[in-house]
Amino acid sequence: MAAKKNPSVAYFCMEYGLDQSFKSYAGGLGILAGDYLKGAHDHNYPLIGIGIKWKQGYGDQRIAPDGHPYDTYHNYSYDFLEDTGVTVSVEIRGLEVLCKVWKLTQFGNADIYLLDTDIPGNNDTWVTGQLYGWFGEERIAQEIVLGIGGVRALRALGKKIDIYHFNEGHALFAGFELMREKMEGKKMSFEKALAACKKEIVFTTHTPIIQGNESHPIDRILYMGANLNLTREQLEFLGGGDPFNMTVGALRMSKMSNGVAQLHGETANKMWAHIDQRSEIIAITNCIHRPTWVDPNMLALAESDGDLWSAHLQNKRALIDFIEAKNGVRLDENKLIIGFSRRAAPYKRSDLIFSDLSVVEPLLKERRFQIVFSGKAHPLDDTGKGIVRNLVAMSKRYPDAVVFLENYDMAIGRMLTRGSDVWLNNPRRPLEASGTSGMKAAMNGVLNFSILDGWWPEACEHGVNGWQFGDGFESDDHEVLDAHDLKALYKVLLKEVIPTYYNNRKKWVSMMRASILSTKDQFAVKRMLEDYYELLYKV
Repeated sequence: MAAKKNPSVAYFCMEYGLDQSFKSYAGGLGILAGDYLKGAHDHNYPLIGIGIKWKQGYGDQRIAPDGHPYDTYHNYSYDFLEDTGVTVSVEIRGLEVLCKVWKLTQFGNADIYLLDTDIPGNNDTWVTGQLYGWFGEERIAQEIVLGIGGVRALRALGKKIDIYHFNEGHALFAGFELMREKMEGKKMSFEKALAACKKEIVFTTHTPIIQGNESHPIDRILYMGANLNLTREQLEFLGGGDPFNMTVGALRMSKMSNGVAQLHGETANKMWAHIDQRSEIIAITNCIHRPTWVDPNMLALAESDGDLWSAHLQNKRALIDFIEAKNGVRLDENKLIIGFSRRAAPYKRSDLIFSDLSVVEPLLKERRFQIVFSGKAHPLDDTGKGIVRNLVAMSKRYPDAVVFLENYDMAIGRMLTRGSDVWLNNPRRPLEASGTSGMKAAMNGVLNFSILDGWWPEACEHGVNGWQFGDGFESDDHEVLDAHDLKALYKVLLKEVIPTYYNNRKKWVSMMRASILSTKDQFAVKRMLEDYYELLYKV
């Protein structure tokens, strides 16, 4: 008997991080999506991507001479996109808006189809202007293009799809279009159309902070035309009331949902326990695309018991050269380098290590460790920009030991996760959904030094393949939690990380090898694809 074929999947995502030259991503969500589509290509899974061709991307974030971050935008054009010859239309604010469909295969990825409203004479050329740009109406307009336009593009392209995978709630209006097809074309009732859609839709939730889950006033959804004839009452049911919550809507329209790490699965189930008639939330831990992020030489040497330290020093020197070219600062290759790069958001506590200067200032002045930061704040997030300003100020105060690399992108991420000695991560547990940068570091022999949050509880063997601090402590009181974790961070840094680096090179290299061997398969994208097909798509 022939093996059952894998279902064909359309993966909807607002952003795709495929290469730093293609300005179509903002952060971790896009990097995950890019890695997933590359893995689908490598391992021949029947999966295609649906996204948006952003004219200006997420924008560049530069640092002014006074240390303040500011945002700049540029129009980009790409000669490697293939014109499919397909154009579909959606209705936004009562006007027809055309969406041109481009095909992208440039970066070793499965086919991605990108919708673009930047067409001369179009009723709204700027819907696809800035990724996550502007305010409420524009966001809904972008989500109409992604979701409703995306389904219509699939139909126009002649793609037969078994499963529609919404990566975050931005794609939810695709579910509304599927509902419309069934209610208008097949004359189904709302209830029957919803039941039929549930067999075709799966959903991945990422954001473990209630406020970070997008919602829209129902009046605005109706005004924009995103409802596709769904009534106010039907919208209130799907979205959990008014305002309409996109995550609640996705949970109620999907047959199965997932969090992106085992701990995050538990967190998501607690977050949404009050929502009735929602799909089950399981846990499928994120993974990375090894060829994009991992030095193959480090993998080979770990497996063959080769000279990991010499190979790591080459990556470290490359990072030091990279930093000098960008910032004019030359770090010391003989001194410990700690890397830290992620979005500047309060719960990630980028500047936690500087909380008690009486502890860290002597270490920085003596260069017992050097620390390199990078990360953007959301253009509208003044608190996040304040965090960036503080990191820049610390780099000016300790210019030989603290570095901030502006305008974080995939190139910076790749250099840091290969060339650092240690990878620091200190979010407020349990608010880190996954944290794939730690996986990239781990597979490059860069030792994780992290709170037990996101993916790290699944991998950590303290003192064997990295370190944890905080012992999984949680508290709703941020002052209590921050004080506890800071004390734990300093204790492990001073008593284990620094002494091992300077006094026990044999153990350090042993830990590097253990880090690579314990993560290279479990957190590689092939495992993630296998889990999605077995646990989410086929069920």
